[in-house]
Amino acid sequence: MGRVALVTGAGRGIGRAIAEHLAGLGHRVAVNYRVSAAEAERVATSIRETGGEAVAVGADVSDEAAVGELFVAVEERLGSVEILVNNAGITRDGLLLRMSADDWDAVLAADLRSAYLCTRAALRAMVRARWGRIISIGSVAGLAGNAGQANYAAAKAGLVGFTKAVAREVGSRGITANVVAPGFVETDMTAALGEEAREAARRAIALGRFGTPQEVAAAVGYLASGPAAYITGQVIVVDGGMAL
Repeated sequence: MGRVALVTGAGRGIGRAIAEHLAGLGHRVAVNYRVSAAEAERVATSIRETGGEAVAVGADVSDEAAVGELFVAVEERLGSVEILVNNAGITRDGLLLRMSADDWDAVLAADLRSAYLCTRAALRAMVRARWGRIISIGSVAGLAGNAGQANYAAAKAGLVGFTKAVAREVGSRGITANVVAPGFVETDMTAALGEEAREAARRAIALGRFGTPQEVAAAVGYLASGPAAYITGQVIVVDGGMAL
């Protein structure tokens, strides 16, 4: 029997691919969303139609009270969270000299504070069970920086340090914590890039193409598996060789 997995921000893009991939591996999946209820329900429905078990659960995962309610709802409907995928996040791009404090705070809350709140909530049951998988979706921007994304790069770099600290704290309880850091992936966000920007990005990638959400999901699926039990505190870069 599969485990109970919670994927935050799972209504579309990489989050959707992760939710569907984990369901395909036999896990029971909670599809979290903040505003896109219809999209999240479509993901959960598609999983159920292919024989899986999934529910859509709304919550702003940057809000402490909402996270508490989210974990209660998931436990009531599926059971205690055993696999947590911290995928929720936003961007508010702009050069630092013009970046407002509100844009800085919004990205740090959605991309980093959410991981802290959800991981803390998940650990209670994981520690009791002496088993757990915490996987956070970072970015190559958090490893190399990116002009116009000081807030996003800071949040994703923070995820790396956060994950390494968590890995050290809970490793003795059979819980692993890792980061998957994608490069350019075919999503709504990268689709909005102009063709000139897309071509420049492709030239910087050793494999000469953008990745797919499913390729990122495959890395998450492996880290959530039994055979990955000896991998913790690591950053798995899925970027086609862009950061070589």
